Amino acid sequence: MIPTQSLTPKDIVVELDKFIVGQADAKRSVAIALRNRWRRRQVPSPLREEIAPKNIIMIGPTGVGKTEIARRLATLAQSPFFKVEASKFTEVGYVGRDVESMIRDLVEIAITMVKKEERERLQGLAEANAEERILDVLLPPVHAPSQMQTGPAGIHSFVTKQDSPDMETLPEQTQEDDSTREKFREMLRQGKLDEREVELDLAESRSTPMVEIMTTSGMEDMQSNLQDAFSKIFPKKKKNRRVKIPDALKGLTQEEMDRLIDMDKVTNESLRRTEESGIIFLDEIDKVASRSSGGHGPEVSREGVQRDLLPIVEGSTVTTKYGMVKTDHILFIASGAFHQCKPSDLIPELQGRFPIRVELTPLGKDEFVRILIEPESALVKQYIAMMATEGVTLVFEPDAIEELAGIAVEVNEKTEEIGARRLHTVMERVLDELSYDASERDDEPFVVTAAYVQKQLRDVVEDRDLSRYIL
Repeated sequence: MIPTQSLTPKDIVVELDKFIVGQADAKRSVAIALRNRWRRRQVPSPLREEIAPKNIIMIGPTGVGKTEIARRLATLAQSPFFKVEASKFTEVGYVGRDVESMIRDLVEIAITMVKKEERERLQGLAEANAEERILDVLLPPVHAPSQMQTGPAGIHSFVTKQDSPDMETLPEQTQEDDSTREKFREMLRQGKLDEREVELDLAESRSTPMVEIMTTSGMEDMQSNLQDAFSKIFPKKKKNRRVKIPDALKGLTQEEMDRLIDMDKVTNESLRRTEESGIIFLDEIDKVASRSSGGHGPEVSREGVQRDLLPIVEGSTVTTKYGMVKTDHILFIASGAFHQCKPSDLIPELQGRFPIRVELTPLGKDEFVRILIEPESALVKQYIAMMATEGVTLVFEPDAIEELAGIAVEVNEKTEEIGARRLHTVMERVLDELSYDASERDDEPFVVTAAYVQKQLRDVVEDRDLSRYIL
């Protein structure tokens, strides 16, 4: 992974090109937005606090890459990233999720991310500590025997070897113990003791009581808070177990890891990352756009959701169980198809908080061909790799790729336009027979030709009613 601070907008576009075909304008906009976050952090205070993120609305039909762009961008930024459908939220007073819950979810993702980094950093130390604890079990420390000495006036007293400065056998005994310990350490690392069992007091994996609360919006966070409270009331108990050494090492490493991680440090870093570099992807933003000037039914709730979103996007302080989070510098990327409405149907205040608008273009046959073969995780590469696990060499001829792309475009035009997602359906239908009996085939390569694609799909494509249900 390239360090974020070294990624220029051109570098970001190059990285996105590895996974997403086309949509150059959208890639350019998100690349600039990501670089601007780094630029803001280089600006000295107090001007830095005044620079607001330039939120983005991506407009385009389904299946053209809106969600994928945001997801890959978060991976590049190494930032807390949370994707949520705007249609899940409802106005306060209605049954549904509260808009502030997405900030709490973003903090949870940041906590998980920082804990993972801390685990990776402390992995070696935790394994070393676990190894020492195993060796202590295999070779319990020998307590030095006491010896009786005669003091003044014939008074007898007991001293240990460590208390006696003139004991000549102590260094030799210590050296011998160290030598034996190192031999056991070597055997442990070589796996020669894997079949041996030891007795340990390990934490019992005991689940806390499940609490489920059915409430109106704004109260769903109470469930996680109660779970935390119960986990403190019912702490994990330790249970004496007899386990094999590999399992003991695994359990002790986990215990050492939990002991070494400083949760205060994790929490502070997570809150900082959430505020400074968090990204929230609001999908289906068009579903909360009011298409009429108002009055009845769901339109009231839709506009209410927009008004609830407004303070979060503008910048406010949200209470979470880890502390207060300011949303002033969180980057919001919204997307929607806007088939039945347009961005101007959003309330003016919310429109103003999304100054950058990017239109993603529908995909044609040429883009479908590139999607099938060019990205690092292209569909053709995926199927070739999966069939290789069965010992089948799958080969796609160039004209077969062309035919697959052409049929996907044709079905999109005749039925519903679902963009590149149609390729998944078409590919699965073409390779249905091979996927079913791949484990029983011989070692001969399976070549997919244009004729084979037509044979598998032509009847379904020509029958428009049938293609609605199958493709």
